[in-house]
Amino acid sequence: MRHYPCQRCDNRLFFDNTLCLVCHSELGWCPGCHALVTVDLQPDGRYRCVDDTCATLLVKCHNYSVEGVCNRMITSEEADRGMTLCDCCRHNQAIPDLSVPGHRERWAKLESAKRRLFYTLDLLGLPHEVDGRRANPPLAFAFLADEVAAEGDWHSSDEGMPVFTGHAGGLITINVKEADDVERERLRNDFNEAHRTLIGHFRHEIGHYYWELLIKNRDEPACIEVFGDHNNPSYSEALDRHYQQGPPNDWRGRFVSAYATMHPWEDFAETFGFYLDMVAILDTAGHFGITPTGFDEDLEAMLTTFRRLSLGFNEMNREMGLLDLVPEVITPTIACKLCYIHDMVLAARRQQ
Repeated sequence: MRHYPCQRCDNRLFFDNTLCLVCHSELGWCPGCHALVTVDLQPDGRYRCVDDTCATLLVKCHNYSVEGVCNRMITSEEADRGMTLCDCCRHNQAIPDLSVPGHRERWAKLESAKRRLFYTLDLLGLPHEVDGRRANPPLAFAFLADEVAAEGDWHSSDEGMPVFTGHAGGLITINVKEADDVERERLRNDFNEAHRTLIGHFRHEIGHYYWELLIKNRDEPACIEVFGDHNNPSYSEALDRHYQQGPPNDWRGRFVSAYATMHPWEDFAETFGFYLDMVAILDTAGHFGITPTGFDEDLEAMLTTFRRLSLGFNEMNREMGLLDLVPEVITPTIACKLCYIHDMVLAARRQQ
């Protein structure tokens, strides 16, 4: 993730900022220059990007100006065509019930994680179309709740059906409860997971989406060669076996997580999520001068740098009594899976 300069005072700005804390200029993500920029309010209530090379006339996303959970802008031309939501928010099929106390704050966390996901997807050049005429399936998100927080605990709501975080037919559903830090940590311990993060959920579920968009009926035989046959056993059979027997004892040499052992689809999604983790860490390290570069089309170069960073970051976390930043070990088998993901990304990038 990049940092950005304030065009008014040169203060360092970060991805989620809406206001420069030094000169108090308003900020927004400009679709014209694809960056967080200072914006000037115009007499007609619109804004202008102050970057001299851009100067795009802008309008705040509805979820920025009204709901306070976004920091992105839309172009004036888009607003004139009746658009009110930015390129991230227009993917939302359902949002939390904002009459429930705490849901707006949890929604803001979900949107922040989604914007970070989209930043990495754009960095890689991966498609994320909201229009079904341009992608089959189009990408959508639903942020739903089957429980509400009360008196420090979560209780069943009146909604009825349980909400499972997952992907189906282009729709990624995230249970709002995952945006509660305490509850998510409880679930992480209950499921004995090395990591359970909000951005991790997005990166995993988008892996399922790209399997359906880029692999299904296109490259399934090659995918089976790397990840195994997703047709045998069936997903339901694999799920039952996983929760009855657990992962095999030697899973760490062949999978990035215990959950990845459950079924080839989950192995693909977990590996894809880890690939996005790696790209995001390298991009951030590159922009902060920790490493010379970030994302690279040379996977071996990325892996070499990432292994070095992982060792250092893990030791720093241990010095502070924190969990390892990168619990995964990139064995030759896992590197082979990452190579498949990387080649898929490059092919989609070139097509875009």
